[in-house]
Amino acid sequence: MNVLAKTIIRNIGKLLKKDINVRTLENITQFILFGIVGVSNTVISYLINIFVLFLLRSYSLPWDYIAGNIVAFLLSVLWSFYWNNRLVFVQKEGQSRSLWKALLKAYAAYGFTGILLNNILSWLWITVFHISKYVAPLINLIISVPLNFVINKVWTFKEEKK
Repeated sequence: MNVLAKTIIRNIGKLLKKDINVRTLENITQFILFGIVGVSNTVISYLINIFVLFLLRSYSLPWDYIAGNIVAFLLSVLWSFYWNNRLVFVQKEGQSRSLWKALLKAYAAYGFTGILLNNILSWLWITVFHISKYVAPLINLIISVPLNFVINKVWTFKEEKK
């Protein structure tokens, strides 16, 4: 997938008559792959969230959307971590990474955006602006996705030299 993405980016550069250097090519490729993982993660997270809402609907709980966010968070972070580690933030030769340390960082980073930020924003959209609890998680993505990419790139998957 990495080679395909780089080929597409190079061809777009040629069409635009722009020479893309190796570092820029790597960054653009990484961002595109992060986006692909993010889309799959978003779909999974949203489906899990909705599934929890449907499971809890007969109880008429005022905090069902928070439960949905938490369960979706726990499972989708594992999905995202696996694919980001495998496809996006791939270790280069001579570099190492502690998977457990990176996973803990991923949970901390996504804890901020996936639990704290998303629950605050969900409360705002649902309670203050009266937006559907089924739509609120989609609105949250506008803020959380770019923030997650930056956090993952500079902190969670930061390479350690041997």
